[in-house]
Amino acid sequence: MKDHGRKITRRDFLKAATAGLAMSLAGKPAFLDATDEYDLVVISGDPAAATKRAIEAMGGISRFVKKGRRVVLKPNMSFSNPPEWGSTTHPLVVATVAQACMDAGAQRVVVLDYPLRPAELCLRRSGIQEACKPIKGVHVLALEERKFFREVKVPQGKILDRVEILKEVLDSDVLINLPQAKTHSATGVSLGIKGLMGLIWDRWSFHSKYNINQALADLATVIKPQLTILDATRALVSGGPGGPGDVQKPNLIIAGVDPVAVDSFGVTVVPWYGQNFKGRQVEHLLAAHQRGLGKIDVEQLRLFKGRA
Repeated sequence: MKDHGRKITRRDFLKAATAGLAMSLAGKPAFLDATDEYDLVVISGDPAAATKRAIEAMGGISRFVKKGRRVVLKPNMSFSNPPEWGSTTHPLVVATVAQACMDAGAQRVVVLDYPLRPAELCLRRSGIQEACKPIKGVHVLALEERKFFREVKVPQGKILDRVEILKEVLDSDVLINLPQAKTHSATGVSLGIKGLMGLIWDRWSFHSKYNINQALADLATVIKPQLTILDATRALVSGGPGGPGDVQKPNLIIAGVDPVAVDSFGVTVVPWYGQNFKGRQVEHLLAAHQRGLGKIDVEQLRLFKGRA
């Protein structure tokens, strides 16, 4: 089932975002030393170096991946576009995380997504398959048949009762989300939580049957990555999710265990549709925060900021 979502206009998003801003917040983020506790790691630099530095600042990949574990990496690779378009996760970000997992003793690493374009083209044109090819034990898959999914209940769902999720995710020990920062026609932005839709079978229902923002909050109660590493080395600030559109280069990698906090900070790093926003102005992030799934106010986050 392909993700042919209802198109909303830039004006629709701007109007909804303004209405969704619940309060005016003040204050500055606290930038802490790496030896202190912090909520997010924000590293500037080239994709590979910044990703490696972010992993180190998070305490090393061994904090999440133990010897013999089965790991799933979930990048955005559902469009058959080159990295320069900003619609897919940079291949060096994916390869750097995959190599780190294998170095930590992972039994195997599966890089997967449910493509929106022909699978072979997505794997090749995104550059992810080629980047991961030299790493023994890493498998890059684009799964698009229903037999690869398994239905699970959504106990905390408000509108979702059940959802079919990729079996590989359900059977893995560790899930690391590697989203690309970009706009989206139905949700305004597509970051980590929105990217979880690439792990389910019936995406169409999120657009046609349910309120997509509430459905995403429901989904986030059953798919919980142990780590999210947002690729904001490039940001597709218009024309998303597939592009082409305006691509800016924040040159940032944002990592954390709190998916709402990662996305909320990601919202602030560039203007979207020519305007600046906060996490509370993105409906599905606010819904996830209200479910207790993470922190949303950047001003209250403890940040570690560095350079690769």
